Amino acid sequence: MKKVDILAAFIIGIVSAILAIFILDFTEWQLPLVGSYPLSLLIVFPIGSIGMFIFAQILAKKMPVILQVAKCFLAGILNTFIDLGILNLLIWFFREQFLASRESIAIGKMIIDPYFASFKALSFSIAAVNAYFWNKYWTFEKKETKPGAKEFGKLYIITGIGFFLNVLIASLIFKTIGPQFGLSEKIWPTFSAGIATFIVFIWNFAGYKFIVFKK
Repeated sequence: MKKVDILAAFIIGIVSAILAIFILDFTEWQLPLVGSYPLSLLIVFPIGSIGMFIFAQILAKKMPVILQVAKCFLAGILNTFIDLGILNLLIWFFREQFLASRESIAIGKMIIDPYFASFKALSFSIAAVNAYFWNKYWTFEKKETKPGAKEFGKLYIITGIGFFLNVLIASLIFKTIGPQFGLSEKIWPTFSAGIATFIVFIWNFAGYKFIVFKK
């Protein structure tokens, strides 16, 4: 087991925890099991991240690809928190303009807030840069090549498609299919989002492995 991998898993855990604490504080959301002790995430996240990596390392002895899947998953967690953290930071920094804005853009039947759309585009782009470097140099270990615009462009497209698939699949499961398996209407939105996230993770991993960072 490489020390650099344990260090990487620790960094992902600690940075994700810091961003999660900021998001919880800004949104005033009480996270289940954490409640009034958000600082506990500074311990839970790094331990969970390292523990998951060690478990994947054991399973990878029989199926090596599991290690790449685990790395991609951990990088994806960090990516998500960077996206949400920057989004909330921009909303906080420009809160007066954001709250005072009454502008909207109509695209078909969709109404888009230009401020929110701009903030989300920026946060997504920065998160995509993070995903590029973590997956290139850690997940798929392509250390022999320098960062390239073409390679990053492919990752941005794959990740962007994944983003739209996530929204589409979650919406279809939530609205079109509706509550199944005895699940309540209260839990169904979370279940829908979870299924969409799992499917899109498979899409992103396959895209990164066989298209973006194909050896």
